[in-house]
Amino acid sequence: MNKILIIFLTIMCSSSSLLAQNSVYITVGGRSETITLVNNDATRNLEETLAKGPLTISMDDYGGFEKVGPLPMSLPISDSRITTGPGDVILYQGRNLVIFYGSNTWSYTRLGKINSLTANEIRAFLGNGEIEITLSLSPMSRIEEISEDSNQPNNIYDLRGNLIKGQPQMPGLYIVNGRKTILK
Repeated sequence: MNKILIIFLTIMCSSSSLLAQNSVYITVGGRSETITLVNNDATRNLEETLAKGPLTISMDDYGGFEKVGPLPMSLPISDSRITTGPGDVILYQGRNLVIFYGSNTWSYTRLGKINSLTANEIRAFLGNGEIEITLSLSPMSRIEEISEDSNQPNNIYDLRGNLIKGQPQMPGLYIVNGRKTILK
């Protein structure tokens, strides 16, 4: 009986690794953040698509509370009436990706949420007007663009390649003038 249970658990653990990885990365202007995904057919389909390579989407402001852009493919819908908040990532009508920096109530398919940023930080991350975002299974970085002889000596990057504006808020390892530096 124990051998059967162990085999069953091994099979279940192996097959669960084939399911949703629970997050994807969104990159805007060289800065990557994590989207924590919900578990549904749309997110599984999205992950299958991203396994073939990153996906770049042009998005623009709509209604003063969201960015919206067309996907190059349709995803399965499972709409329900929900109230969104800043950071919510939504599928609208099966073919439009929506990222909220405000709030709205409508019938959508929830994809996930950017949890690492506050409402104000999400608005700043998404910027104003038209933007291009890249969705990927691993973070995109600008580290390869950094060189020691850069003409921008004040640029400080975190280890994910995100440009830090001003001084870092926390001590840690950063890239300053193309070199790894510990900032205290």
